[in-house]
Amino acid sequence: MPSLPSLPPDYEIPMTDAATSPAASQPESEEHWKRNLFVCLFGSFTTIIAMTLLLPFLPLYVEELGVRDHAAIVQWSGIAYGATFFAAAFVAPIWGRLGDLYGRKLMLVRAAIGMTIAISLMGLAQTVWQLVALRLLVGLAGGYASGSMVLVAAQTPKERSAWALGTLSAGIMAGNLVGPLIGGILPQLIGIRMTFMLAGGLIFIAFLATIFLIRETKRSGKRKQAAGKHGFAGLENKGPVAAMLATGMLLMFANMSIEPIITVYVAQLISDQSNVTFVAGLVMSAAALGSVLSASRLGKLADRIGHWPVIIGTLGVSSVLLIPQAFVTESWQLIVLRFLMGLALGGLLPCITSVIRHNVPDGMTGSILGLSISSQYVGQVAGPVAGGFVGGHIGMPAVFLGTCVLMAAGALFCLVARPRNATPETD
Repeated sequence: MPSLPSLPPDYEIPMTDAATSPAASQPESEEHWKRNLFVCLFGSFTTIIAMTLLLPFLPLYVEELGVRDHAAIVQWSGIAYGATFFAAAFVAPIWGRLGDLYGRKLMLVRAAIGMTIAISLMGLAQTVWQLVALRLLVGLAGGYASGSMVLVAAQTPKERSAWALGTLSAGIMAGNLVGPLIGGILPQLIGIRMTFMLAGGLIFIAFLATIFLIRETKRSGKRKQAAGKHGFAGLENKGPVAAMLATGMLLMFANMSIEPIITVYVAQLISDQSNVTFVAGLVMSAAALGSVLSASRLGKLADRIGHWPVIIGTLGVSSVLLIPQAFVTESWQLIVLRFLMGLALGGLLPCITSVIRHNVPDGMTGSILGLSISSQYVGQVAGPVAGGFVGGHIGMPAVFLGTCVLMAAGALFCLVARPRNATPETD
């Protein structure tokens, strides 16, 4: 692990009886932000596993709940899966605002216990409507991983924020990789309903770790600042933040626009159709694996050279990598290109969060990061819809080429929006 620098002079540390001097209190505060990072890493990893392990068996569970028609099974599976993101897009700014007022740790505790209850109850659902309602509840009450991003962004020294957020992002992406793998195995061993119960228990462990191990450093005047003018309208420098909100939405839109066509696209590239789902899984996992490997490294690079160059560079590289994906002739070519694209995009979300952190007062961090999370959910919902439409009516290569144009436009937009006086310390 890279060595950690001392805290900057303007990082306020609450004085206690046990530590009454800056020299005595600095190691304790430094220990807190590092410990908070690794607790959030563990909690985000476990909650994402619990959230994603249902993907392989969701259609089977929908059928078990009484849906018989094949088209209806697919439709209800999509509704149940998207319900969480739909609900979360509306409440993310609210939870961020409450975190600014009452503490980000409290928001993590709320999310963990809410997800524990909702996911456990999924194992008791009797109708598909109950399943959809519980998925909506997960979106309304949950958000542990996004809440972790807010807490880590707010508590970590700014010059280490991109590395810390990159490390956290790697844990979240790893959870997205491991969850479906576990979900493909556990139902065969313990049944679908017990799998939900076990997932709820896993999140409960994260709930206990959050309560007993996270220490939130309070900053003087944060409550008063948060209680004043808030949200996007309360910002003095709106340009960089607006650019990051748009970039986050674009990233999720670009990633998810390709998801609906991957399996059909792979079917055109291989001769043995019995291996379509396996190869499609490799294609999807390749991008996630690349992001896991690069997130913390790109975050460390951004801490050294600045966040804007990394953001602009990753968007530009990903747009170039999308072009050959439209013209591949073998499945292994697509796997390699998706892996390289994952490497390129791995550091983008940490850098987006860091730029927002650098341009937003401490008392407004949660509110604005909540808006950022909502914009990403919008991209996550709109991307598959647009990708499926373009792929079905124009052709699958058009999805890759259209996404290429969007990513290139995003790189140009960030290049224009970048503050001219930005430095690695201030951007």
